[in-house]
Amino acid sequence: MADGSSKVPGTMLQRFRDGDLDAFEALFREHQRPVYGWILRIVRNTAAAEDLTVETFWRIYRAHDRFQPEYPFGPWARRIATRAALDWLRAQRPEVELTAEMAGTLPSASKGDPGIADEIRSKTALAFSRLPPSLRAAAILAVAEEQPHKDIAAALGITVGAVKLRVFRALRLLRKDLEKQGITP
Repeated sequence: MADGSSKVPGTMLQRFRDGDLDAFEALFREHQRPVYGWILRIVRNTAAAEDLTVETFWRIYRAHDRFQPEYPFGPWARRIATRAALDWLRAQRPEVELTAEMAGTLPSASKGDPGIADEIRSKTALAFSRLPPSLRAAAILAVAEEQPHKDIAAALGITVGAVKLRVFRALRLLRKDLEKQGITP
């Protein structure tokens, strides 16, 4: 799904559009892992990513008649997955605890003192959790996951310029939040 192409023949995509359950199942098997990975990058929670993958494919199934078979399935699925992930982020409490998974994804700030590194990781995760969901998704995908801006733009349904603006705003808010917490980025 990284390049947006699909190994599924055009007839399979047309069958899916027409409501064929076998075609949907074939697309599910092919795209389940990439969709899960994409959602996990956004929400940073494995249990939620599993649930949201199911939700995404339920949304895909319900929207089969809006799919355009002349276009690749991957980017369309990624856009639906992104919306599901953003909906989940909006519904979460603004402050979340740092999970072991999140802690492992943040760079180590101080190799000499693990206590300081843990504190920085915790405060950084807290600052990320306080970002508005649309800015958080763009920042995580662009900065932490190093996804290309064009892929983020396609998934969020915005322009590359808008992605750059969201990342800039997110980084500015992160910097302010970290400074308030006593950390100079």
